[in-house]
Amino acid sequence: MLSRREFGGGLTAAAAVRRRGSDHTTPAPQPVPANEPNLARILRTKRLRIAGLVGEEPYSYKDPATGQWGGFWLTMTRNLAMELGVEVVVVESSWPNLPADLQASKIDLCYLSPTAQRGMFVDFANSLFYDTYAIVARKGFAPKGWAELDVPEALVAVDIGSAREETARRFSGNAAITGFKTRDEAMLAVQSGRADCFVATVFLALAVLKKNPQLGELIVPTPHLRAAVCPGMPYDDDRRFRGVVDAWGEDTRGIGQIRAWIVTGLGNFGVAPSDLPLDVSY
Repeated sequence: MLSRREFGGGLTAAAAVRRRGSDHTTPAPQPVPANEPNLARILRTKRLRIAGLVGEEPYSYKDPATGQWGGFWLTMTRNLAMELGVEVVVVESSWPNLPADLQASKIDLCYLSPTAQRGMFVDFANSLFYDTYAIVARKGFAPKGWAELDVPEALVAVDIGSAREETARRFSGNAAITGFKTRDEAMLAVQSGRADCFVATVFLALAVLKKNPQLGELIVPTPHLRAAVCPGMPYDDDRRFRGVVDAWGEDTRGIGQIRAWIVTGLGNFGVAPSDLPLDVSY
């Protein structure tokens, strides 16, 4: 029945019904803004998408039994997400696919060592910590310096597309370098004697050698080559997300939290602080 006000105002019955129905209509979803800045999208969707790399213990790994992701890169990202009031979503990626995933905005964050080439598609925040390049060497192969690897007689195994491959080709480009699809395949080549060594980092090498000491031995060639590990994100014109990440990194690094996360992450693989070479810092 029409109210007296509606009747007196000259509304037809159909118009009144339409008006009453509109009071309960769910508002149409707002269109996603064109060229939405990274931070605005993260806060709008309540999701922070991190690149998950399989088999990168202790940094990033996926438990095959549970499907759960772990590693201190994930621990760091979960803390950042908590500060932003959003949840972490892991998007599985790989070293070769990271550039395309970043450029396509499939991920919001990853962790990489900066180079000029990567800087063309990755907006790097300030470094969180430093890693040191090392090798996992077969028994009996014990080069003291990178120069001893930079010869044709050296058989070097690398995992294709990784930052480790870039380092091997940069500092031992004259060696006989063989690329393998995965890190595990490259490690097996060392264990079987088909390769003299695998170019790694100290954290990674310690984790894999704790799991399988028969793979070889950890050697940190001289001069020590350190790599800054930085949060990387897609470029946008706003760049507030980079500012947030920089502020978070400065805070957590200053209070020793970054170091604590690394120590805990290494401990999950049986690596104690005393296992680190004395002249390696991070």
